[in-house]
Amino acid sequence: MKISLCTISFRHRLIGLKDIAFWARDNGFQGIELWAIHARNQSPLAIHNAQWMAAQGLSVPMISDYLPLHDPDLLRSCTLALCAQARVWGAPKMRTFAGQQASAAATPDERRQTIRALREVCTIAAGHGLRLLVETHPGSLADTLPSTCDLIDAVNHDALMINFDALHVWEGGDDPVEARRILLPRIAHYHLKNVSSRDRFGVFAPNNVYSAAGTRDGMVPLFKGAYDYSDFLSALAQDPGCEASLEWFGDAVFQTLKSDIAQLRARTRQETPKTATAV
Repeated sequence: MKISLCTISFRHRLIGLKDIAFWARDNGFQGIELWAIHARNQSPLAIHNAQWMAAQGLSVPMISDYLPLHDPDLLRSCTLALCAQARVWGAPKMRTFAGQQASAAATPDERRQTIRALREVCTIAAGHGLRLLVETHPGSLADTLPSTCDLIDAVNHDALMINFDALHVWEGGDDPVEARRILLPRIAHYHLKNVSSRDRFGVFAPNNVYSAAGTRDGMVPLFKGAYDYSDFLSALAQDPGCEASLEWFGDAVFQTLKSDIAQLRARTRQETPKTATAV
């Protein structure tokens, strides 16, 4: 498994990309998932670019953004700008969300608009040799397994893939192991995080996560939360080439990520099937 950290983890900290990259390299990460605002605000003249990161043994597997699917006038220009950033950083994947309405609450018109917008973004992305990943997330058309499957069928574009957030799949009432099995042909990336209990999912609401004054109560390390990752990691071990990011929004960033990746590596090594030795 190729594991990345997310620069969004450092959204409220004065830490440069160079220092994040050095730390990531020294602690067993193989990639850095760039938050789009960080990618946009990195100077094009900066020496700590994609080539420099490659020299450190790091890649940028994905740039994570929030495309304005609700605004046709802005969508094309924002998509083209995101494609340009992805090409600059050598990222083959771009992540967004499937609208701003839960699948059960979206009107037929809202659903049609989101599907039309995603299809347009996919067409642009494919023209640049890129893939668009929609994240499984509450408050979107990819908030449950059935709604995610319906979305994939409706958009009907080969460039549309899934960023599989196991915790949010569980939040939506589905078994992440079974959901992964069904969605697997479309899964291109995984987000891994945990929560202390089901009644604390609100801690991941955008208005709380992005606020420097927001609560972090309920954000816990990967293996100390309410969702037991054992079976899910056993399933992931069958796909050693998969890519995942540790998505941490809480405090003690370095300590938590260091502990999580060490435990994740240990557990996936134990689960990796051993190849039979020829006699």
